[in-house]
Amino acid sequence: MNTQKLTGVQSFALVLLRILIGWHFLYEGVIKAYNPSWTSRGYLLSASIFKPFFTWIAGDTFISTIDMANIVGLIAVGVALLIGIKVRWGCIAGIALLLLYYLAHPPFPGLPQGPAEGSYWLVNKNLIELVALIVIYQFPLTTVFGIEYFFNRNKENSTLN
Repeated sequence: MNTQKLTGVQSFALVLLRILIGWHFLYEGVIKAYNPSWTSRGYLLSASIFKPFFTWIAGDTFISTIDMANIVGLIAVGVALLIGIKVRWGCIAGIALLLLYYLAHPPFPGLPQGPAEGSYWLVNKNLIELVALIVIYQFPLTTVFGIEYFFNRNKENSTLN
């Protein structure tokens, strides 16, 4: 297998993408956490393609747990990507969340469109961000920049002394 080292510009671009997506996740989680009236119930109940599943989790039994899991998940993914710790786990969790958001309101022809900022056809911002996380997952970006990079660098320096 041919493994090529990333150039500085490539590393910078991928780390910047990781940080920006991390900021987006963190912001979305924090803004929901600070809004006591926020709930995902309306979004879930307006789902189209997998309506029975999303209606089930939007029920009174699960909705508070779903809302809390959504907020905690968004914040955890955001922190992981933003500061560069457990980035691959953050990518996996982010992909799972984005997949659920995408499947709740897929921009497929003939389906009613849920809450969106524009008109989409097959591809929307959730799918784009999901694919970006798949790309980020492929690269060891914590060896370039992030908390893990600094911890590993300090470990290497202490073993050399």
